[in-house]
Amino acid sequence: MRKSVFTFCFLFILASLSAQDTAQKITYGRFNNEEQQSKPYIILISVDGLRWDFIQKYHAENLIQLGSSGVTASAMVPSFPSLTFPNHYTIATGLYPAHHGLVNNSFYDENKKAFYAMSNKAAVRDSSWYGGTPLWVLAEEQHMLSASFYWVGSEAPEHGIFPTYTYSYNEAIGIDRRIEVVKNWLQLPEDRRPHFIAFYFPQVDHAAHLFGPDSKETAMAVQFVDSAVAKMVATVNALNLPVNYILVSDHGMTQVDTINTLPLPAVIDTSKFIVPNGDALLQLYAKDKNDVLPTYKQLKATAKDYDVYLATNTPAHWHYSKKDDYYNRIGDIILTPHLPKAFNIRNRKITPGKHGFDPKIEDMHATFMAWGPAFKQGKKIRSFENVNVYPLVAKILGLSYTEKIDGKLSVLKNILR
Repeated sequence: MRKSVFTFCFLFILASLSAQDTAQKITYGRFNNEEQQSKPYIILISVDGLRWDFIQKYHAENLIQLGSSGVTASAMVPSFPSLTFPNHYTIATGLYPAHHGLVNNSFYDENKKAFYAMSNKAAVRDSSWYGGTPLWVLAEEQHMLSASFYWVGSEAPEHGIFPTYTYSYNEAIGIDRRIEVVKNWLQLPEDRRPHFIAFYFPQVDHAAHLFGPDSKETAMAVQFVDSAVAKMVATVNALNLPVNYILVSDHGMTQVDTINTLPLPAVIDTSKFIVPNGDALLQLYAKDKNDVLPTYKQLKATAKDYDVYLATNTPAHWHYSKKDDYYNRIGDIILTPHLPKAFNIRNRKITPGKHGFDPKIEDMHATFMAWGPAFKQGKKIRSFENVNVYPLVAKILGLSYTEKIDGKLSVLKNILR
């Protein structure tokens, strides 16, 4: 019996992998113009869930050495909520989540009368959910080619534009093949070679969710990324191109109480409110706005182990209130638990590693390091907000932008040579 169950599981995994879309998508007919061919290159690497201290904590010697050869920040502060999709797209656009539209990993849009969820491929590939001008679009609009090996938003044609070279997200392509693809991109003729490449690692986030941030599995995932980045750098540097590397993470990770979880508060009438699932953040969307204030008052009077906010009165450092809500996607009432508590409104087993909490909490802080010919060597800087990566990348690549963003070049300008 055990063998048959194992065989079934193995075959199911194989079938799932084989069903994933692993083909490279290429938009033909695009070329770097002559001016862009002389520009430097950037590989923007995201290590999902790489908390600010994981590199030192888990002795990622290659990353320590690479960081010391360039610039390292004490931490990078994510945007609220400190979740994967909002923060990857913030790094790509220089906008806070309430300004670019991805206000959560899953949320409700009252104008569309529809849900967005990171597991919903149709929504993920629908450009109407995304605001701003992501870096690959900024580059392509100025006749500089770009490539993406997985980045939030790159599967949707914002402004009608995909990266010239891109892949739909899947976990079937091994790391050696992915590094080989990056090498191949950079060996293309100069007029077809991408100058901006986005590259994503999911392993640390997966391990830290499932086993907790202090687990041996998380340590192994950090070591995997450490080896893979070192291999990528060695492979790319052998090409003798002026390649700059920026390594970031989207958020940190913390340990939560998986036993004493918080149910949906009893005063919330689900016939009156739409409540998408969440653990570090709950949003309540009222079907009738007359129900907002009475429910808010009841929640405030009975709240234990969580905070309650009206969307009109959230903490200023969140940049996440109704006045910030460009797309009308933030709930009318917001609930945030007190660590180590987490919500469990579906009454299911939850994982020990979580994020999504207030960016001021140290465990939510992310990683930033950069090295290459554009950057000063051996420089350490204080923590900063992740909206400021966008203008830094644009500056290095010589890309101009007129759209108003939240990031400021002045924050990181002094790390450049």
